[in-house]
Amino acid sequence: MPEKTPPLRACVRRSLDTYFNELGDTETQNLHAMVIAEVEKPLLEVVLKRTGGNQLRAARILGINRNTLRKKLDLYGLK
Repeated sequence: MPEKTPPLRACVRRSLDTYFNELGDTETQNLHAMVIAEVEKPLLEVVLKRTGGNQLRAARILGINRNTLRKKLDLYGLK
């Protein structure tokens, strides 16, 4: 029987645990923005690939406005 893929949140939690273990006692800042950027860019890439680059379909899948999607694509250099 194939092994079940862990939920995304489990993968994120494991990555964050590793991040903090490697960070040690060093303080970090802007963690929320860093995590969002680390997740958002590949999310956009995968959804755009799935839609064949169709931004309107991608925006619908993501549940965001097409103009918001375009701003995010610009932000991450994905245009």
